[in-house]
Amino acid sequence: MQFYTRQECEDWLTRRERIRPDQDKSLLAEQFHYPREGYRFFPIANAIAQSITYRQPTLLWVTEWGIWPSSENWQLYYKLRQSYGDFRLLQDVPGHLFLEYESEDFSTFLQVAMLSGWGGYVLTAANYVNAFFSHDEYIEFFTRTPAHLSELRQYFAIPENTGKSE
Repeated sequence: MQFYTRQECEDWLTRRERIRPDQDKSLLAEQFHYPREGYRFFPIANAIAQSITYRQPTLLWVTEWGIWPSSENWQLYYKLRQSYGDFRLLQDVPGHLFLEYESEDFSTFLQVAMLSGWGGYVLTAANYVNAFFSHDEYIEFFTRTPAHLSELRQYFAIPENTGKSE
């Protein structure tokens, strides 16, 4: 895993001739609310890591923190980050690039971010599905292919015709 500054995250997108998915109005979007039960976060984070990455690098870019301080577990986050040899602050280096074989690591960091009430992006090298996760307890997926959204509904137990699509 590599840690990226904000500029390095922007450069990662630019090298791929992409913009943040919520800024691309040509994409289909579907939003799902987080589960109420904390124990359901890891299975969802793990399913996201296993399904949308296509075993390719994925950038987890945290862009929102400090909004719900009572939910943030900085001790857990920094101990996890330090286990990868990085001692810098999230505010200075908010990007987390996971390589193709690090999906379990990605799901763990995503779970911590969701539980901490943070927001940001899940940007996949495959670029079939990308996501924005919000401090307001939802995740929005973006794709060009409706079938990809159908696959995601099972993780949130949403029937085929009740998701909010744009």
